[in-house]
Amino acid sequence: MQTSKQRRWRSPFHPANRIRPLVALRAVRALIRNPESTGEVFKVIEALKGGSLEQAVERMAASAQGRDLLQRMPSIIQHLSDREALAAMPEGSLGRAYLDFVQAGNLSAEGLVEASEEAPRKNLTTWFEPEEVWLADRLRDFHDLQHVLTGYGRDEIGELCLLSFMTTQTYNRGISFIVWVGRREYRRDMPQLDVDGLVREGRDIARAARWLPEVPWEERLGEPLEALRAELGLRPPEKYLAVTRNH
Repeated sequence: MQTSKQRRWRSPFHPANRIRPLVALRAVRALIRNPESTGEVFKVIEALKGGSLEQAVERMAASAQGRDLLQRMPSIIQHLSDREALAAMPEGSLGRAYLDFVQAGNLSAEGLVEASEEAPRKNLTTWFEPEEVWLADRLRDFHDLQHVLTGYGRDEIGELCLLSFMTTQTYNRGISFIVWVGRREYRRDMPQLDVDGLVREGRDIARAARWLPEVPWEERLGEPLEALRAELGLRPPEKYLAVTRNH
């Protein structure tokens, strides 16, 4: 397998690193009109990702566990889609909690894939390394697993806080832009809500926690959720939980 030093060098001006701000702006406006339009989120991410995938792969290659994942490139979606296997996992496990989460919201891992296809990634095999394509898919596919791990719900403020968590863990210019726009909208429409504090809490939790993309989730879905949270340094989002209790 290629190490980070052996990887093909790519200029910052390479077409793969190109950003398309007007595309992102149109998509985020559509997202404001319809917050349930997940496809618009992927359009923003795709338009503004720049060199973020290359940087994320370099980070993963810096640890032994990350290098192992890059070599094997396992598919988390196969495990998250196997509801029979998830249902057979122990009560209180991450896998069971994930199953409860997606069933309650009528969600599926495949649904995220379908939404992402609204923003097709062009020239993947030409411009991007296989590890970058794999990691992009992994970051997409375990979005709802991060909801379960962090405790953030699917309500709009929960999604905003999770995005703050995600872009702090793995920087993405598109996700950061969505968070910035969301904060502005909340400040205008709900000034009584401490949206800055909520977003900051998501960022602080992310900084204190272990980097989640390099965890071999395929092997850990059957483990107790609370024990995993403790091991990974994921503290409860107290400010967010207080807001949801009051509404």
